[in-house]
Amino acid sequence: MEDYNKNLKKFSRDLRKNMTDAERRIWCRIKGKQVPDVQFYRQKILDNFIVDFYCPKAALVVEIDGGQHFEKDAAEADEKRDEKLNELGIKVLRFNNAEVMTNTDGVMACLYEELKKRT
Repeated sequence: MEDYNKNLKKFSRDLRKNMTDAERRIWCRIKGKQVPDVQFYRQKILDNFIVDFYCPKAALVVEIDGGQHFEKDAAEADEKRDEKLNELGIKVLRFNNAEVMTNTDGVMACLYEELKKRT
């Protein structure tokens, strides 16, 4: 994606340096093309947003949500963001921190299934 908010670069870099435990757990499973023929980027700027993980080949975003995402305002903002990304042809998968930490294999199975559909 060529157009993006360049003002988000520093913030994106900071997020990469300070990943949550759940984000780190997923990143350890998907970085460096551990999923064959698929490259993921972390804290990637797309349009006017920073997404947790992005796979351009599958046009797939993976979001790992902490508790703040379940508050009304944040949930509404996430919904609008997902709609905008969907308009750009990008599918968004969302998992919460607890799900990642207690059922990593299940989260990865869901991710692999979506990658199979989209590549």
